Amino acid sequence: MDDHDHSQHDHSSHRHGHGHSHGHGHSHGGGHSHGAGHVHGGGNKQAVLIGFVLTAGFMIAEVIGGYVSGSLALIADAGHMLTDAAALGLAWLGFRMATKQPDERRSFGYARFEVLAGFVNALALFGVTIWIVVEAVQRINDPHPVLAGPMLAIAVLGLLVNCLVFAILMRADREHLNIRAAIVHVAGDLLGSVAAIVAAGVIWVSGWTPIDPILSVLVSLLILRSAWALLTSSLHILLEGVPEGLDAARLEADIAATVPGVIGVHHVHLWSLSSGKTLATLHVDMAEGGDQPAILRQVKTLLTNRYAIGHTTIQIESAGACVDKEFKDLAAEG
Repeated sequence: MDDHDHSQHDHSSHRHGHGHSHGHGHSHGGGHSHGAGHVHGGGNKQAVLIGFVLTAGFMIAEVIGGYVSGSLALIADAGHMLTDAAALGLAWLGFRMATKQPDERRSFGYARFEVLAGFVNALALFGVTIWIVVEAVQRINDPHPVLAGPMLAIAVLGLLVNCLVFAILMRADREHLNIRAAIVHVAGDLLGSVAAIVAAGVIWVSGWTPIDPILSVLVSLLILRSAWALLTSSLHILLEGVPEGLDAARLEADIAATVPGVIGVHHVHLWSLSSGKTLATLHVDMAEGGDQPAILRQVKTLLTNRYAIGHTTIQIESAGACVDKEFKDLAAEG
């Protein structure tokens, strides 16, 4: 993202795109900058596209193999691969949408679509897990015959495909929400393939078929932890929570202590547009006689270099004028 610097931006009744407004009506100088935030290269998009093709292709083979062999472990793994394919497809679409330019109706563009995709992927993991547990309970109560040979062959092939997709995704940007979502899905498939191989071996040697649904449930429960982490992190972004590692109070104190001429910071809001794109709005109280352009420049530099905040909206205010104006505003509202 290119940098834009509007260092003498008027903030009268400034309304921010994240859903709240500051109607102080000041004509003091402000600043609005778009930093170089986290840019998702074509490597992420290519990685998820390759993963999608491989996963969707083998999923069909696994469904057929699970039906022929009668293995719930294979069918469960195919179910995971179905959600994997959907997750990778959504991730690819998210990367495509994120490249669309902002327009009059969407001033921040379509970057938030990536977060929605991650949220949907997390919900899909919960749905598949519930289905596998219900089906496994039925299989334990009413065991089905399982053909260990075909089951083992399909499971081994599935493990190889999942290892390949996992390796491709691990070379992409693992800090990105959708890449993390895809890795969680594929890791679940890896566990599912290993469980199917173990179950096939046990059935081949002993003929004990309940091992098939039991291992399916264990693998699904292991996936739930990662699914929950993915769900909470994507929901946190959708609710515009403070990004991990940032603290508004510490940031306020840091600016006041570091930038000459600053006597206070307030109205600080920190949130993420999508993975790696942190935004901030804040009001800076300037000491009498302070150098407004220099303060604005130093605050923006500090936020970019020390906190990696690439998009900032800063309003510089005279502390006394700010207090008087807010008092008048409250009196007028009363």
